[in-house]
Amino acid sequence: MPTTAPHALADVTTSDSTLRRFLHGLPGVDAVGLEARAASLGTRSIKTTAKAYAIDLAISMVDLTTLEGADTPGKVRALGAKAVRPDPTDRTTPATAAVCVYPDMVPFAKEAVAGSPVKVASVATAFPAGRAALDVKLADVRAAVEAGADEIDMVIDRGAFLAGRYQKVYEEIVAVKESSGAARLKVIFETGELSTYDNIRRASWLGMLAGADFIKTSTGKVAVNATPSNTLLMLEAVRDFRAQAGVQVGVKPAGGIRTTKDAIKFLVLVNETVGEDWLDNHWFRFGASSLLNDLLMQRQKLATGRYSGPDYVTVD
Repeated sequence: MPTTAPHALADVTTSDSTLRRFLHGLPGVDAVGLEARAASLGTRSIKTTAKAYAIDLAISMVDLTTLEGADTPGKVRALGAKAVRPDPTDRTTPATAAVCVYPDMVPFAKEAVAGSPVKVASVATAFPAGRAALDVKLADVRAAVEAGADEIDMVIDRGAFLAGRYQKVYEEIVAVKESSGAARLKVIFETGELSTYDNIRRASWLGMLAGADFIKTSTGKVAVNATPSNTLLMLEAVRDFRAQAGVQVGVKPAGGIRTTKDAIKFLVLVNETVGEDWLDNHWFRFGASSLLNDLLMQRQKLATGRYSGPDYVTVD
């Protein structure tokens, strides 16, 4: 399997033993310090002008998502229309970054966002469990790309990772990256199943070494999804990876981010940890469904001084 690791780190992916040695040689995570810093940054006060900017920035970073068995073409078209024009009454409201759907829904999402900057992302590789043979996963990816997906969100084989089979996970990501073609690849770790911060750090580096364009916390389908602490850890990983390898990688927290207050806390983490280079939807996203509605209501509150009624936003 060819390597996609940056030249400066290519030698660490040549075998299972070198990869294991590198990943287990990463500094251990100070859990107490990590959680304390995440909590401290979450207390930062954001004033009115900065809050208005943060809300618009957060809207532009949303991957508006529907990943349900009951998804229909009509629901996906409606979601796409909302992504393009989140608030039909206010044309100054930015569009979201993307719409995220299952592969069979990609054509309907593409139709809905045609002519706009909104991307279409598709989950693949037997999402959310990732329990399928590699050829099945790659067929899933190719189907999404052929249907027009601009981005692929894949899940890693958590069982292989937790068993220490790092080369298997690495080679699978490389293969998915190759099958994704020009589509950007987001690699989902399902941090709630990785058990430890050390494992999240190792998974982050493993994904980046294999060519991930984004590293993503979660599928949104388990009890523990994105948290300030695990996102902070992943932000530190992309910062250190760029310093060492010269390659910038995006971060996408997903699942459990429902309010404007939550979103702003994550933006503070980005600003304070990796800086302005990542404060753009090319490098940071929110995987969310209900978050957008709260952002829109808070945006109107800032503009008018009053909260909207429940009928102000659509029910996704």
